[in-house]
Amino acid sequence: MTARSGLVAILPCRDLDLSERFYERLGFTRDAGQDDWQDTYRMLSRPDGSRLHLRRAEPGWLAPERNPFGLYLYAEDVETIAALVSSEIIGARGPERTSWGTLEFAMSDPDGALVRVGKPLRR
Repeated sequence: MTARSGLVAILPCRDLDLSERFYERLGFTRDAGQDDWQDTYRMLSRPDGSRLHLRRAEPGWLAPERNPFGLYLYAEDVETIAALVSSEIIGARGPERTSWGTLEFAMSDPDGALVRVGKPLRR
């Protein structure tokens, strides 16, 4: 993978395989060339350029009911993603128009991190 400017979240996970499967449903795939360290660290990306790194958390470090981490995924395909994860949307509501001008929904990942998926609405 070629280095480029940007900021990437590094998210601790108790089970990398479970977390990777969760983020695959949001359109992420594992980047090529990770064979040497894939059991402790994973680099994921989406076709739109979004990137996320997953790292194995130290035992006892993450308590899902108190996880302080959160992510916001800007995605044009909000409605499609919501349909794939509809049973996991917080409040069991689909994407909603917000007063701050987005269409979005929220869910929790396998370790309790808040994941919001949304896009700005055109005015």
